[in-house]
Amino acid sequence: MYAILDIESTGGKYNEEGITEIAIHRFDGHQVVDKFICLVNPEREIQPFVAKLTGINNKMLRSAPKFHEVAKRIVEITEDAVLVAHNAQFDYRILRTEFRRLGYDFQRKTLCTVDLSKQLIPDAESHSLGKLARSLGIPMSDRHRANGDALATLKLFKLLLDKDSDKKIITEVIREETHGELSPTQLDMVFDLPSETGVYYMHDKDGQIIFIGKTKDIKKRVNQHFTNVGKVARKLQKETKKVTYEKTGSELIAILKAYLEQKKNRPRYNHVSKGKLFTHTIDFSQNGTEHIMLAPEKNRSLEHKKLAFNGIESARSFVKKVSEEFDFCPASLETDNKCPKAINAPGALECNEKVLSAFEKYSIQDKNVALTDQGRHVGERSFILIKNGRLQGFGFVELNHQINNIHILESIMTPMRSDENTTFIIETFLRKNNRLKTIPLTS
Repeated sequence: MYAILDIESTGGKYNEEGITEIAIHRFDGHQVVDKFICLVNPEREIQPFVAKLTGINNKMLRSAPKFHEVAKRIVEITEDAVLVAHNAQFDYRILRTEFRRLGYDFQRKTLCTVDLSKQLIPDAESHSLGKLARSLGIPMSDRHRANGDALATLKLFKLLLDKDSDKKIITEVIREETHGELSPTQLDMVFDLPSETGVYYMHDKDGQIIFIGKTKDIKKRVNQHFTNVGKVARKLQKETKKVTYEKTGSELIAILKAYLEQKKNRPRYNHVSKGKLFTHTIDFSQNGTEHIMLAPEKNRSLEHKKLAFNGIESARSFVKKVSEEFDFCPASLETDNKCPKAINAPGALECNEKVLSAFEKYSIQDKNVALTDQGRHVGERSFILIKNGRLQGFGFVELNHQINNIHILESIMTPMRSDENTTFIIETFLRKNNRLKTIPLTS
């Protein structure tokens, strides 16, 4: 017996979401024998982007039953059944969280149609519900509503059942009740973790750090370690006895701290690269030609007037982006391209100034600057200090604090070691993130 399930939630912080709508179709392998479809008052606000996606708003749910009023019906309709859902780990986690709030340990075997479809339709362009349904000719209505998605999942599941004629794969994909769920000890470890940006440390029974990670949501990421499958995940689940963390507010500080602390501590289950994190560079210097020509090259040395990239495609994508942003001359991109400003020194000079403007924006070379971002709490800013183009350290200041004096920042910062990889990390982040504010420093 199967219970085809779909849940819509409020969104919000991990494990703090509430159910807004639920649809369950009890399916005996041939036909639906029972169903339950219901809006649910989550007793918390719906995130605006979720309301826009689902069409379910706070006003609609005011008179809907609360979860404790429908809990018994959910237990009855799923009794002795395998829960089937598209991305079943999400629906099962939300459902178990709601029952846990009532003091009830809800356990069912689960089957994920994402996993099943990957086994039975491996060549599909995408295994998302919408794209799979479209490619298989499954009609869909009420997308992102519980019953619309549950019916689409039911039709997909029927098709997958037919494909798995000897039912061997489906048996392999079914997860046991507690598989992918946290043990009581792991629940205790995750409970007190913040849903905030920072670095986390997983310790073994002797207190040794066995894994260091960085994330924008510490609680969510550690929870994933405890529910993931895979060789390393299983070892972390078995050996982790304590999780500590350090909030950074800034994602870039978290990335730098994790890199440097992994390099220093070499935890058992971190893959720590001994070499360079980049594979290619782009040279912004004038190498015997009138025009500075931006050609990515395979190189693991970050020399003067160079930017580093992890892969040729990343380098090419950057050249394309900045050529549009700064309106580069065609001759700055290819040797055979002609300069529309005519072949003379003033023309080349103007073209080169545009190229150097791009380098100035995205490089920290030779600069004395503070890169500021959000802090760990309201009223605080974080900063990363760069002196003579090298990372010096990081720190936190109150919002009204003037961040422009290099000596003051040096006195309050936490030092960090600088190398070519830290320069690469910072410059890569600058290319991708517009939130950082660059403040020139005075002595």
